[in-house]
Amino acid sequence: MYVWITVLAGLALLPALLKTFFPYFFQDCVYMYRALGRGIRLIVYTKKTPFYSIVDCFLDAVKKHPGKVFIHFEGKTHSYEEVDKESNKVANALRSEAGLREGDTVALFLGNEPRFVWTWLGLAKLGCPAALLNFNIRSKSLLHCFSCCGASVLIAAAELRDAVEEILPALKEKGITVYLLSDECTTDGIQCIGQAIAKASDTPLSPSLRSNIHIRTTALYIYTSGTTGLPKAAYVTHERVWASSFIQGVCGVTSKDIFYINLPLYHSAGFLIGLVGSIERGNTVVLRRKFSASQFWDDCRKYNITVMQYIGETLRYLCNTQKKDNDRDHNVRVAIGNGVRADVWKEFLNRFGRIHVRELYAATEGNVGFINYTDKVGVVGRINILSKVLFPFAIIKFDIEKEEPVRNAEGLCIPVGKDEVGLLVGKITKHTPFVGYAGNKQQTVKKRLSDVFVKGDLYFNSGDLLRIDHDNFVYFHDRVGDTFRWKGENVATTEVADILMMVDCIEEANVYGVKVEGHEGRIGMAAVKLKEGREFDCNNTCSVLANYLPVYARPRFMRIQNSLEVTGTFKMKKVKLVEEGFDPNVIQDPLYFLDLTQKKYIPLSPEIHKSIMSQDIKL
Repeated sequence: MYVWITVLAGLALLPALLKTFFPYFFQDCVYMYRALGRGIRLIVYTKKTPFYSIVDCFLDAVKKHPGKVFIHFEGKTHSYEEVDKESNKVANALRSEAGLREGDTVALFLGNEPRFVWTWLGLAKLGCPAALLNFNIRSKSLLHCFSCCGASVLIAAAELRDAVEEILPALKEKGITVYLLSDECTTDGIQCIGQAIAKASDTPLSPSLRSNIHIRTTALYIYTSGTTGLPKAAYVTHERVWASSFIQGVCGVTSKDIFYINLPLYHSAGFLIGLVGSIERGNTVVLRRKFSASQFWDDCRKYNITVMQYIGETLRYLCNTQKKDNDRDHNVRVAIGNGVRADVWKEFLNRFGRIHVRELYAATEGNVGFINYTDKVGVVGRINILSKVLFPFAIIKFDIEKEEPVRNAEGLCIPVGKDEVGLLVGKITKHTPFVGYAGNKQQTVKKRLSDVFVKGDLYFNSGDLLRIDHDNFVYFHDRVGDTFRWKGENVATTEVADILMMVDCIEEANVYGVKVEGHEGRIGMAAVKLKEGREFDCNNTCSVLANYLPVYARPRFMRIQNSLEVTGTFKMKKVKLVEEGFDPNVIQDPLYFLDLTQKKYIPLSPEIHKSIMSQDIKL
């Protein structure tokens, strides 16, 4: 009897003991259960004949709840059945007008609108990979993106006609067929397909039209954001589409949720995690043309949104809006995204209430990823038993100055210890492949790292510096190339930017390193945007930096800009800023120099610049 009482008492105390000594045990278990379930599903889909794609998942959702709202957009609703029929019309029109067949790559040049969704679905029903072009790019960049994916057809929105016409001669030369989603167009070389789609049949298409599709077939081309130059077209296989679609489920999203997409659909976050993830879940999407901080919460209340997305700086934009009494009057329970700073994360939660922020780390083309399924602020993931099984990875020692891994006497890489920053690499295997970039063999090879732990092995070079602490939480540190070396010390641009944001007059900061003739490494510089109506505070900026940063990490040059240039996914662009340096004879923006003797920033005049270059002023 006493034995049973002891056992029952022990069982009663077990949850409390686990919470004390293993505080994340239950969250680990829930995550592993969800991840394993989706892994098994992917294996089942892989072995199914014919292959079960996300299109088949969508068609099953149509059968299950045809009248359910799939998309809310600008006051209009589109049901699953309606989107299905519209996509059938697109597919039938493109079959007859463009002669599209399985395997033909088509470039989509559209903004965020329902037509994007059913045009892509129509192509997918034909077995045609879609290249998702950034609707903000023009001229050389647009032509580059189009050329590297090998598309034979371009489908563009009517409002983007001018951008298409700019590169039309080059498209004609390549024999590319250009279709405009419009009823009429007088430009020679551009065909209108609007009426053909409107008149086309909405009868279902035979699955035999895509019968050769399998798990490793290319489904999409999604472009890297281009923070370091021209965008690269990453191959996205059907396997990657499925894996990305499971993220919503791993985060606890269900078919009853309403998912808010205000990120661009040409990007993997908006398209794969947002749109495709919602198809996998069978939930409802609220689609917006672009992110709006001022209307964000009004939309959430209007549509009863329960799951939101963020990327880059969008959470900070929300925190910068004017405070209102109804800031917590919403039903958002989960936020999925990446790139939020810890201070913004805390401010976001304090102001807008208890929202489960699911910060993740991943790359469109990468073979390793993490997700923070706990509520711990500032981390991008957590390592558990499944992590290295699903994504065999390592964090290795990295030489910041040489921008290459540190190798031992045998020429092999060296793993870092706990809490040590290093380069993240993912082992390339059959189950964790790195397919590479379309039309860019050089960049594909550059991303492959060989002889990591044994001669002949192969790893994906993420280009990111991360660390894992003693509690197995993963922290993003910086991008390789963004971290620079000065006075023999490593400087992380993200950390410096975080400190600059603490200065009262500064609204945004973009930190980078610039070369100075006669000096080793790169010296710190920052481009900043000031808060409205404020002037640059030379004394306070110096004081804040001195309180938090060692001398070598403080930006010696400051560039004041009206706005900071970002990519379509709100990532800071640095390449042009680095190239322009700090020459006041070339740069029109106000420039300042940190004078350590005066302990303040002073205007950078041509005379001071000349003294720096001649080394009369010591850095």
